[in-house]
Amino acid sequence: MAKDFPHPYPPPLGGGGDWSLSRSAGEGRGPRSGKGGGPASDPAPLLTIRAIDLYERPVRFVKPFRFGSVTVKAAPQAFVRALVHVDGVGEAWGGTAEMMMPKWFDKRPDRSPDETVDGLRRSLRLARDAYGTDRADSAFGHHAAAYETQRAACRAAGLPDLTAAYGPALIDKAVLDGLLRVLNTDFFTGMRANRAGIDARLTPDLAGFDLDGFLAELEPRPSVALRHTVGLLDEPDSLRALLARERLGRFKIKLGGDPSADLARLAEIAGVLDAAAGDYRATLDGNEQYADAAALDAFVAGLEREPALAGFRGRLLYIEQPVARERALEAPLGAVAGRIPFIIDESDDGYDAFPRARAAGYRGVSSKSCKGLYKAVLNRARCEAWGAPHFIAAEDLTCQAGLAVQQDTALVALLGIADAERNGHQYGNGFDGAPEADAFLDAHPGFYTRRDGIVRLATAGGSLPTETLAVPGFASAAQPRWDRLSPLQNE
Repeated sequence: MAKDFPHPYPPPLGGGGDWSLSRSAGEGRGPRSGKGGGPASDPAPLLTIRAIDLYERPVRFVKPFRFGSVTVKAAPQAFVRALVHVDGVGEAWGGTAEMMMPKWFDKRPDRSPDETVDGLRRSLRLARDAYGTDRADSAFGHHAAAYETQRAACRAAGLPDLTAAYGPALIDKAVLDGLLRVLNTDFFTGMRANRAGIDARLTPDLAGFDLDGFLAELEPRPSVALRHTVGLLDEPDSLRALLARERLGRFKIKLGGDPSADLARLAEIAGVLDAAAGDYRATLDGNEQYADAAALDAFVAGLEREPALAGFRGRLLYIEQPVARERALEAPLGAVAGRIPFIIDESDDGYDAFPRARAAGYRGVSSKSCKGLYKAVLNRARCEAWGAPHFIAAEDLTCQAGLAVQQDTALVALLGIADAERNGHQYGNGFDGAPEADAFLDAHPGFYTRRDGIVRLATAGGSLPTETLAVPGFASAAQPRWDRLSPLQNE
């Protein structure tokens, strides 16, 4: 059975179910080992990165997406390819993609949206330089070796640490995809056998923790429930119409930072959910809009006493990143942390962030591929090491159809997280005419559907299947049309 790690969530909607990943040629399950079984952990292969190519493609949103203080109507999506070579085995290209969302990685008020996107491009180019050596190392070893180099280079360029993490996050995914293709194994099997060579060199608090055993015990979920985003511009009536046609039971509601206005809007939304969403669960996202713990305390006090929110309160799982990243970890949350779980998202800009957040009263941290898959895995290991009430949640930065959403969903399933925020399909228009659309539809049955002439995520059932992602490589049997992408701007 797919199992959930300890966390304060109510029981997930639906269940896990038995699921055995199919073996890939050349990579059997092997004998059970480690703390509780799973694939044998052979030494991680040493690889060299022979080339890294950077591309982008524009994405038009079908409706404005407002989070925090910014409203986005379009943004570019970055694509990365890496050529990976393993001596005596072979070489293969690996790929990945992520949105370059303006004013999320860098919210400094003196930076324009376009300047923050250029910062992400700069992060990618600097990361390519940091990874661009002929040195043979494990996939994680390349990441660890480049970590401080990248942060120093980005700081010298005036870029914040969260922006600095973006370039390595994409290159790591592309390198891992290439490695798994060389080994002819799928993501779930490869990660449980630690073929990436993950260790605790960047997380000294995990020294002595059995990472190999932890990875071997992971039981990937056969499906991941969708958590629907209710943006600041989304009307309750549109949510009511959505619930009439899609089977959704998880919701993430954006907050604006004004306790009175947020509570009034939340009461409207809760009325819709209470009437039409059955046994739902919800999370709240502050997107750094609350000035301090006092304002947050006022909001939580109102949430606790408002009669119209009585049903909603019993279904609320946690509040995400209510205070600005610069201040969130500088002072403890205080008494409010004992009334509801809080997690960090934008404050998660390095390997020391989650321990610092824990000390400040936060119980959890978000997993986002755009912040780094290895950090997500190691933060999940911290939850295992620390025990309840610590947990990791899966959040989204408008992952688009194709490599981005498939790889992030596979990561969520590997970590045992029952549901994930998914909003890329709400604001993007599926593949929106991309030439690889039919290839992805054919390669991943049940994950996509064709509606209104566009290939898009199959969301009507309220969850995404992950068995279809258990293919050689990092969760994709199809590829973008690399020849139809534009080189990264300013190359």
